[in-house]
Amino acid sequence: MTRNHAETVRSVAGSPNALGKAGFAASWRRSLIHHKIDPAAVQTGAPRLESAATFVRREAAGRLLSVASPVLDRLARAACDAGCAVLLSDAEGVILDERMRDGDTAYFHTANLAPGANWSEGAQGTNGIGTCLVEQRPVVVWRDQHFRSTNTGLTCMGAPVFGPEGDLAGGIDVSSVRHDMSEGYARLIALTVQDAAHRIEAEIFRAEFGAARILSTGAGESAPQGVMLLAIDRDDLIIGATRAARRHLGITAANMGCLPAADVLETGAVNGLDAAQRAVMSRALARAGGNVSAAARELGISRATFYRKAKALKLTDA
Repeated sequence: MTRNHAETVRSVAGSPNALGKAGFAASWRRSLIHHKIDPAAVQTGAPRLESAATFVRREAAGRLLSVASPVLDRLARAACDAGCAVLLSDAEGVILDERMRDGDTAYFHTANLAPGANWSEGAQGTNGIGTCLVEQRPVVVWRDQHFRSTNTGLTCMGAPVFGPEGDLAGGIDVSSVRHDMSEGYARLIALTVQDAAHRIEAEIFRAEFGAARILSTGAGESAPQGVMLLAIDRDDLIIGATRAARRHLGITAANMGCLPAADVLETGAVNGLDAAQRAVMSRALARAGGNVSAAARELGISRATFYRKAKALKLTDA
């Protein structure tokens, strides 16, 4: 079985004509040609980072771990009962955190699914963690779709998590060693993993821009193309955007702090922005007893800017 799998991988990966035909042909080709991994090589005592090195990586990913922890807990309550492991990696594919039943720990750790293990595509070839990070999309890697023959007992459902600047922050993976895992159930878990990744991304973004107004665009956090959130300052300028929002709305790093939100939003979203801004200004006026200068100071804008915004928003109290 090991030899047959390795031969299949080499045949597909070595043929440029196979690209686009086999589901993971491109990943297999990267693994074989670029990373020079032998699909038949047996990993005995696969290396893991020392605890001190793993601790350093966990410290560097502090916000990711903090935000992800309750989301992973919820995901584990469903996935672990089905004999799965829930794993969180950093952007380089090193596992930082895990959730699994005590009785399953030996199985997963023997398969090297444990904190400190490197599951980048460059180390393991095609797999749920490394390939979702390289291709920056959710993946389901079904048993013999793995590159290494030693990993073909796994079914892995992975999804990338993006940071507040649209960069990769890490990845979530749910892996199973059960032979009775159905493809339909794997697809269902994959959707849950993707939803968890979106939740973490949204919370990281909100934490990064805690002082700004956060506006959901389109379907917001449940958009099929990813989390669609904008951070807007007091002058209605976009100061932050999630990866999906940047791609969907054509926002670049050069736009940050100088692009008015209304220039890129659809009519419905602009109306929502206006309503939110009108409410903020009305509350500031009420707290200031109708004193425009005091309300402007509270909002951190000039009196002239307050009047200009009030006129544009038809705020009758001003």
